[in-house]
Amino acid sequence: MSDIRHSLLRRDALSAAKEVLYHLDIYFSSQLQNAPLPMVDKGPVELLEEFVFQVPKERGAQPKRLNSLQELQLLEIMCNYFQEQTKDSVRQILFSSLFSPQGNKADDSRMSLLGKLVSMAVAVCRIPVLECAASWLQRTPVVYCVRLARALVDDYCCLVPGSVQTLKQTFSASPRFCCQFVTSVTTLYDLSSDGLIPPLDLLETIVSWILEDPRLVLITFLNTPIAANLPIGFLELTPLTGLIRWCVKAPLAYRRRKRPPLANGHLPNKALKEPAAAAGLERDSHLLYSKLHLSVLQVLLMLQGHLTEKNLYGRLGLVLFDHMVPLVEEINRLADELNPLNASQEIELALDRLAQALQVAMASGALLCTRDDLRTLCSRLPHNNLLQLVISGPVPQSPHAALPPGFYPHIHTPPLGYGAVPAHPAAHPALPTHPGHTFISGMPFPFRPIR
Repeated sequence: MSDIRHSLLRRDALSAAKEVLYHLDIYFSSQLQNAPLPMVDKGPVELLEEFVFQVPKERGAQPKRLNSLQELQLLEIMCNYFQEQTKDSVRQILFSSLFSPQGNKADDSRMSLLGKLVSMAVAVCRIPVLECAASWLQRTPVVYCVRLARALVDDYCCLVPGSVQTLKQTFSASPRFCCQFVTSVTTLYDLSSDGLIPPLDLLETIVSWILEDPRLVLITFLNTPIAANLPIGFLELTPLTGLIRWCVKAPLAYRRRKRPPLANGHLPNKALKEPAAAAGLERDSHLLYSKLHLSVLQVLLMLQGHLTEKNLYGRLGLVLFDHMVPLVEEINRLADELNPLNASQEIELALDRLAQALQVAMASGALLCTRDDLRTLCSRLPHNNLLQLVISGPVPQSPHAALPPGFYPHIHTPPLGYGAVPAHPAAHPALPTHPGHTFISGMPFPFRPIR
């Protein structure tokens, strides 16, 4: 690597960046012939930091700066390289060497260039770059994933009107990237403040993708070997939790955003009449969230068959109970913050959607918890008839013969990562059944989408 470095030092910044990609392509191709998953050592990463991200190796040295035109040329060079390299393994290892965070001063330059590269790949439909970015999102800590997501949202949903149509076309080019992108943006835009409500163009794009093919939500889960213990601090296997959060919190978050400030205890005159344009946008968003909520419920119903096929039914929760806890706390806080007399409809809608999502997620095996857990979790929420039915009513019987009636899956099949404990129906006392209600095994859960 030292010989390569000396030759690169004699070149200008753009030529050196182009040549380092050429040398490392040869290096990694050779490494992959000897080992299917070679370790990336420090040398190649240092070369990339010095000659691509312009971080000098020597202390006090002045970094070479690429002007805007040179940076655009470098992005074109990188796009063309990943497009022309036919071996996916070489593409993936070089992309990882380029953009995997190292926890050093080069990370800011690394993330800035990554955002511009993926944005260009979306614009010119460079599928290999999008596929590499999908893998990067899957194996990179979430704090970096949301930075990339924000850069793409800024480029296609905020800065240039109408450019979101280009982003929408990515669905047909790389569904895998779209799945990871949805997971990232639902993590980023958690509706915890007015600034973290997803832009309308972004919401419309995601809803259109999922309406076209609901299986998009499950692509990463269906194509990923499942480890016993999923890593902490990374994106989830599906965006289901984030999408549920969007649908449930949206009525309250939008109500909070349009709540006018009080002046001496009275509404200001300009807040008494809402502009028609803003009202129209709000109606559009409410309709989109309604469609999204129905799609999420349909995906959850679809999920049971996939979990069974992978022998994960009752063993792997894709909607984690631990993530439902802060969601319920946020709903409770928002309900208290908003005046119940003025926001009763929004509170009722949020709780109806929460109840439906919890019921269908439990019935499909996506959410692993008991009714006692659920009752404790929801005990402080405002009263809601549908939610009360879910936490205290009868449980739909599972079509799995191994599970006795009245129990949720994980009670009988230990979650992944725990020792197997044999379950026998006779070992559990029969639960009292709810009078007057009968659930027929195999019948889909009857839900009515809340509009």
